[in-house]
Amino acid sequence: MLNMKKNFNLKAAIKAGTAAGLISGLVKLGWEDVLPPRTPERNATNPPQRLLEQLGMSPSLTHSTYTYSDQEMPWVSFIVHFGFSVSFGIIYEVLVENSQYLKKGYGTIFGLAVWVAFHLGIMPAMGTVPSAKEQPKEEHLSEALGHIAWMWTNDIVGRELYRRLTEAKQEQKA
Repeated sequence: MLNMKKNFNLKAAIKAGTAAGLISGLVKLGWEDVLPPRTPERNATNPPQRLLEQLGMSPSLTHSTYTYSDQEMPWVSFIVHFGFSVSFGIIYEVLVENSQYLKKGYGTIFGLAVWVAFHLGIMPAMGTVPSAKEQPKEEHLSEALGHIAWMWTNDIVGRELYRRLTEAKQEQKA
């Protein structure tokens, strides 16, 4: 059970988690440019697009893009990507500020747990991605390491912003 600290500032945690989620979402996108998790064939409909289609959204909408620097960018996928990242940034920040246990590993253990839960468990069970055994080893490597980098970034950015926000509040009171 999570026991909220007496001096815990939820508003600061939400702000810090939101900023951390946006920044770590950029880190995860960059990671996937260096170590792409899926083949171009499998990425023709990426997991966020597939999930939205499973929920009844049309492929024409899920594959909508905007053009930047002569490249088609999947804005709908980005909304899902950053929504997920910000949500977990906030969840992690609230939890880590109230749990000594979660501070171990600086987000890396939490990131691996999210990867296992979603990429090896929930999304395969929903049919959004192939089963863990059917996913190539390159996908496992990219996603596992990417989730480590993602949550490590969340930890560093979120905890530092939370510290600064709560220190500023304390200085105002003094």
